[in-house]
Amino acid sequence: MGDQLARGDEFEKKAEKKLNGWGLFSSKHEDAADLYDKAANCFKLAKSWDRAGSTYIKLANCHLKCESKHEAASSFVDAANCYKKTSSKEAITCLEQAVSLFMDIGRLNMAARYYKDIGELYESEQNLERAIDNFERAAELFESEEVTTSANQCKQKVAQFAAQLEQYQKAIEIYEEIARHSLNNNLLKYGVKGHLLNAGLCQLCKADIVAIANALERYQELDPTFSGTREFRLLKDIADAIDEEDVVKFTDVVKEFDSMTPLDAWKTTLLLRVKEKLKAKELEEDDLT
Repeated sequence: MGDQLARGDEFEKKAEKKLNGWGLFSSKHEDAADLYDKAANCFKLAKSWDRAGSTYIKLANCHLKCESKHEAASSFVDAANCYKKTSSKEAITCLEQAVSLFMDIGRLNMAARYYKDIGELYESEQNLERAIDNFERAAELFESEEVTTSANQCKQKVAQFAAQLEQYQKAIEIYEEIARHSLNNNLLKYGVKGHLLNAGLCQLCKADIVAIANALERYQELDPTFSGTREFRLLKDIADAIDEEDVVKFTDVVKEFDSMTPLDAWKTTLLLRVKEKLKAKELEEDDLT
């Protein structure tokens, strides 16, 4: 590793020398780019991620001087991949520069891919607002390029985080839209009941019995097979428990479903919110009597 660091240093110094020396503007930047590329590879082999990242940024800037925007964008991505191991903030900055360049040259699919990457980095930092913003941009670009599966994956992330932030209506609209589109696709139609369940859980969080009843009716019209599923039964039984203000019934219904189909952390979080509201309502009723 020490050898690789020393070689990286040597290549980097040669690159700086090229840039500071005499020579034709474009050729000295091309020569320096070649040396920076070698230096960055050495730093990567030495697992010196910050050095590799900063060198890839220098390489990107050389490509920009030579008006090679695609190569510059790719170098910013390489820099981001190195920084992912040490600093999400630096990785995001590099990916944002890459996205900007890919948008400039009309590589929308690539821009979408890296918006998605930025969204994932914000997700890992638990910055859900920023994650939503980037997943929305990615979804929009994937849709414009007709990459439906990737667009839907990004939309589902938006809905998931929106619900976590209690933006239930936004989440409901996304899940319902994905369910509608999935019905016409033989590969995706089996996932419809899952999307409708997620939309229904968000409806339950809003604690509006009339809206919940209307939604369940709408979902049955949308997919006539839905009323025969365990997902529909769960939503219907919980709606009944809310209507009857019965916490015990609610708990039994959720427990039974979970024993057959284990609930993930997201669904559990939403159901706990519903239960807390139901408990509060029950206590309120007790206080009045």
